[in-house]
Amino acid sequence: MSSLPDELWRRILEIGIESGGFSYKDLCSVSISCRRLHRLSSDDPLWNPLLSSDYPQPHPSSSSSSKSLYKLRFERDKERRIAAHRRAVLRKESQISEHSRSLRDIQARVSQETAKATQTAQDLSNLRRARQAFVALDVWQPEVVRSRQKQMVEQSAVPADCRIHALEMELKLCKQQIVGLEKSYKDEKRRLDAAKEELASMKYHPVREHKPSSGRENEHVKRKKLKICNSLQEK
Repeated sequence: MSSLPDELWRRILEIGIESGGFSYKDLCSVSISCRRLHRLSSDDPLWNPLLSSDYPQPHPSSSSSSKSLYKLRFERDKERRIAAHRRAVLRKESQISEHSRSLRDIQARVSQETAKATQTAQDLSNLRRARQAFVALDVWQPEVVRSRQKQMVEQSAVPADCRIHALEMELKLCKQQIVGLEKSYKDEKRRLDAAKEELASMKYHPVREHKPSSGRENEHVKRKKLKICNSLQEK
């Protein structure tokens, strides 16, 4: 490497950037390899094409180098991307809250319909038993009692059969409502689980999520760093 002149190394870097094979990450990686490449990789002719291709908006005239301008634009773009990611996370959390609220509402409606169906079934059962008892009494009761029962039935605004039919229809409607609400609950629960998975993937960060399993790994890293420092001091 030391046998090649700076012009040749500079031309190699220029060819890499002009061909599109070199990105800003590659150029930064090259710059930390040695002092010579660090100095060569800071030239404006190398950063001008990257600045124009990655950030094509017009650049104000400034005395700063192209590398400094690229770094400034990169930091601003990074802040915008972070802000956009935060807004996306907040929107997803809002969706999760909305799904949770919908599930609570559906559960409350299911409880109401279940209680209504239970009461309707109880009223229907009582009315059927009353009709059966009335038919049984009508068989053996005397004529006087039977006439009084007839008067009571005639005074009723709604016949027993009509009331039984109405209660049966109401009970059937309650059951249909419960089935529909249960289906809606399953669909909403599925959407909630999908939103939670999306939120977990959005919040996932491979570096932040990494945690050493025990303190032995940290001790091993510390010993390794100490060994490297000692070897450098000896040299």
